[in-house]
Amino acid sequence: MSQRTAVDLNKSYLLLNHGPVTLVSSAAGARRNVMAASWAMPLDFDPPKVAVVIDRSTLTRELVEASGEFVLNIPSLRIAETVLRAGSVSGREGDKLAALKITTSPASAVGAPLVEGCLGWLECRVIPEPENQRKYDLFVAEVVAAWADPTVFSNGRWSFQEEGKRTIHYRAGGHFFATGDGFEV
Repeated sequence: MSQRTAVDLNKSYLLLNHGPVTLVSSAAGARRNVMAASWAMPLDFDPPKVAVVIDRSTLTRELVEASGEFVLNIPSLRIAETVLRAGSVSGREGDKLAALKITTSPASAVGAPLVEGCLGWLECRVIPEPENQRKYDLFVAEVVAAWADPTVFSNGRWSFQEEGKRTIHYRAGGHFFATGDGFEV
C-alpha cells in the first residue's frame, strides 16, 4: 500500500498546482471505474475546490453523476503505462481497474477508491453546476480529504528525489514528461 499522510485541506491545491496528469476514480453502487484526465486544476483555497473535465460519453461521468463524488489521484512515473492504458480503454466492457491490475484502497470520505502507485489523492464531492457539466463537461467539486506520499510531499511542497516518484504530465500521442527539478527565484 502507498504511504499516505493527510494534507491540510487549505493546502490541498498545492497537490495539483503544477499541472500533473490525474487518474479520476469513481464508484456508484457496485460499479467502479478509473480514467486518465489531464484537464484538472485547483480552483479555491477555503473551502478547497477543483475543476476537472469528464467527457459525457465515459463510464466515469455516469458514475460521478450517480454518486456526486470522485477522487483525483496523482500518479507517479512508475505507473505511466497504466495511466496511458486507463485513458485508452473503456470501463463499459468490464471492471477496468481489475483488467488493468490496478490496486485500490478505500477513501476516507467518498465512495470512489484511491489508486495505489500514486503520490497524491484528492477526495472530492461535486458541487452541482448543471449548465457547466452539460455544456462544457466541466465538474467543480469541493475537496473533502487530501493525502500525499510523505516521501515526496511535505510542508506543502513537492520534493522529487527519486526518479520513479515524480509526477507526470501528458503531452499527447502516448508521450509524457516527468516533473523536473525545482528551483527557487
